[in-house]
Amino acid sequence: MLFNSFSFAIFFPIVFVLYYVIKSKYRNIFLLLASCVFYMAFVPKYILILFGLITVDFFLAKEIEKREGGSRKLLLGISIVANIGTLIFFRYFNFFNENISLLANFLHWNYTPLLLTIALPLGLSFHVFQSLSYVIEVYKKKYTPEKNYLTYALYVMFFPQLVAGPIERPQHLLPQLNLTHEFNFVLARRGLERMLWGFFKKMVIADQLAQIINPLYANLPQDSLLLIVIAIMFAYQLYCDFSGYSDIALGTAMMLGYDLSENFNRPYASRSFAEFWRRWHMSLSNWLRDYLYYPLALGWGRVSKIKLLYSLFITFVLIGLWHGANWTFVVFGAINGAYLVIESVTEKLRKNIVRIIHLDKLPKLHQIIQTIIVFFGMCVSFIFFRSETVGKAWYFLSNIFNKTIFDLSIQDIFNQLTLQSGKIVLYVSIFSILTMEIVQFFQEKNKTFYIFDNTPKIVRYGWYYFLVCGILLFGYFGSQTFIYFQF
Repeated sequence: MLFNSFSFAIFFPIVFVLYYVIKSKYRNIFLLLASCVFYMAFVPKYILILFGLITVDFFLAKEIEKREGGSRKLLLGISIVANIGTLIFFRYFNFFNENISLLANFLHWNYTPLLLTIALPLGLSFHVFQSLSYVIEVYKKKYTPEKNYLTYALYVMFFPQLVAGPIERPQHLLPQLNLTHEFNFVLARRGLERMLWGFFKKMVIADQLAQIINPLYANLPQDSLLLIVIAIMFAYQLYCDFSGYSDIALGTAMMLGYDLSENFNRPYASRSFAEFWRRWHMSLSNWLRDYLYYPLALGWGRVSKIKLLYSLFITFVLIGLWHGANWTFVVFGAINGAYLVIESVTEKLRKNIVRIIHLDKLPKLHQIIQTIIVFFGMCVSFIFFRSETVGKAWYFLSNIFNKTIFDLSIQDIFNQLTLQSGKIVLYVSIFSILTMEIVQFFQEKNKTFYIFDNTPKIVRYGWYYFLVCGILLFGYFGSQTFIYFQF
């Protein structure tokens, strides 16, 4: 079920109350059953695939701990093949077959692609990565295998982060599942605040921006300035959609006494592309750094700058491919990989330029320029992320730089943006984005999400009232799913 659905509005209060009412020794079983209900609300039969992988990894990890030498690697390999193989089959089978068919046609070979009518099990990419992290950590002897099958199943199935992360490591989540969690009013209040903030970002910003963006993407305009505005709007839609989901997930878990990993840290304030990826979808970035980039960069042959950069680029191409079976995602990953490679190669040159033009003496201006460059660089890559085809993304980009720049007046652009959705949606979106940026600025400055905890109660509860009213009055209550549910 969706977090922003009527079903969840009934489901979670029942789970919350019953969780603290039943005896502590039955709570994990109850949470596992609740997680199964949550997952089966989408496509019930796919839970069998999920439990199949859970069972394989649970017993393989126990065997890995007992073995030494090559047999450990063999068992790890079986786990990797089982997990990645399942992901490839469901997500990439048709993609690979279609592209083989295109290549065969180009070479004038006879090839009829076998295409399967199968849907991707919800959140499979997240399940696979979380389950693999457990087996890999056991293989590295950094974690002792979980003895209780149901506890391990809950580690993979825990419903707040079941379909779109954050991707947890066993060291962080599994020990919490073996603790008794008594009701804590402060945690419950903080969790509810976090959930409200997530719903605000999702329903008031992301979903309302979608009402503006989707019609324009369906029939792309040619005016450069309007296209730039659309690209900026989508960057905020994507961020608020995914970070909103993460906030709801963290808040839901916190109300039950659990601490999930932070997934976002004000990424659009980044001063470099490397910093952006340390702030954006952090659980995925960290997973790929530890389990893909480091093995590629350090695992074979002599370490060199070229090898490090090559490994970095390959990692980001695979990040793109992880997002979906479409060349648009591959290009999205390749663009970000290129950003990081260029950023690394030109580091000394850029420092020299900054010194020559005396920008180093104006650090605030320098920071603003860096932030703007990174933000618009990400907007360019997000054009491919959003587009259905590479051709459409290229059409979008080419029209940004064509001769019709500023052909439309500001009033014309305003009319285009409000044609389908109306003026109120645009006004609310702009005001809400500004509110979010101000709040996030103070959250980062104070190094805490809960900046209202130390304010007078009237201010704190005024903030809660603002969020609730904002959601009820200006939230979009249509069937708008989370963007990252497709991954």
